[in-house]
Amino acid sequence: MSLFDSICIVIGTTIGVGVFIVPGSIARDLPSPWLILATWAITGVISFFGALAYAELGAMMPDSGGQYVYLREAYGPLTAFVAGWVAFLITQSGSIAAVSVGFGIYLSYLLPHVPGVTYWAPVGVIALFTFINYRGVRSGALSQNVFTGLKVAGLAVLIGSAFVHRAPAVPMADAATAPLTVHGLVLAMLGCFLAYDGWQYIAFVAGEVREPKRYIPLALTIGTGAVILLYLLANVAYMRVVPLSQIAATEHVAATFAEQTMGSIGATIIALTIMLSSAGAANGAILTSPRIYFAQARDGLFFRKLQEIHPRFRTPAFSILVQGIWTSLLTLSGSYETLFSYALFAMWLFHAMTVFGVIVLRRKYPERPRPYRMWGYPLSPLLFALFALWFVVNTFVSRLGPSLAGALIIAGAVPIYYLWKRKPR
Repeated sequence: MSLFDSICIVIGTTIGVGVFIVPGSIARDLPSPWLILATWAITGVISFFGALAYAELGAMMPDSGGQYVYLREAYGPLTAFVAGWVAFLITQSGSIAAVSVGFGIYLSYLLPHVPGVTYWAPVGVIALFTFINYRGVRSGALSQNVFTGLKVAGLAVLIGSAFVHRAPAVPMADAATAPLTVHGLVLAMLGCFLAYDGWQYIAFVAGEVREPKRYIPLALTIGTGAVILLYLLANVAYMRVVPLSQIAATEHVAATFAEQTMGSIGATIIALTIMLSSAGAANGAILTSPRIYFAQARDGLFFRKLQEIHPRFRTPAFSILVQGIWTSLLTLSGSYETLFSYALFAMWLFHAMTVFGVIVLRRKYPERPRPYRMWGYPLSPLLFALFALWFVVNTFVSRLGPSLAGALIIAGAVPIYYLWKRKPR
């Protein structure tokens, strides 16, 4: 894959549906437009530090598997196995299921008279992108480029419509009725962090990127920077047209905004943009995630069949198929929502450990070549790791039941690891 392909993966897997929905809940928690923009900017910079850490790790270890490989080298195979197990069982498969269901929901809005859209459309999306990525990394990357281009174009239309809107702009001084509280600020930052999550996917396919020591850092830097800019511009556009109190009162900020700037066609444009955004995020995850299971199987810590490379298409074909089947089952059963709530804290725990792994590996292997060294070391990885751990603690406290269930799933992976380790390769 080229540098452009890699940038499209970063942008396409990061921008899902968050920027279209999350601003409403943030406006309910923060009383000032300027404070909202500052929160998006600060969380964007902290997320950018995480991307820079992955850039250093990816340039140093340009192998397929990404986070699994970095955790293995920093903390050993047990930690890596647990992360890979949770990724297959919940986080990666659950993410694909979630965005695929989002695609089906908005397709049902455009096709209200077609029965069962919310059931067959998500499975159809997963099947289509599984087939495309099964047949080659180039076909998967080309699909990602197309969908990323379309979703960025859709966002650009939405943002641009705010500045050609004929009605007078809403003054940025307009304030919501909610007072500023520490709890509100925490909730707003958590929402922003979730909207920024996704830049790490490019590391999963580092072994299939041309000149990975150059292109992985460039893709993460350019792609994450572009997402931050788009998110800030989108929020400025929303608040330029819709009063903050009205943003806080709706769950569908982008739809409310588009109806005011583009009339009745605005809702259709929003639905299409969110569909394209969901499809692009699903394809990016289906393209990249199977490389985790491939790397795990290659180490003898997963089913041997998952490490096989298709003789013609040169892809981890069986790994892609298994992920497609499991994700479809999660989609049809609706259990992905429950499972994802279980593993939310685990996802960010592994984020914190991976980024802190930059510090661990610099001390553990100081002689290893590092074509790229992250900016701001050691403060930048420490800052990201601390925020990610804060996210973990807050999630555990606020969602104690699901988090305890997730902790049991993680704990259950430990005996499975030792059983797998005892099996002959």
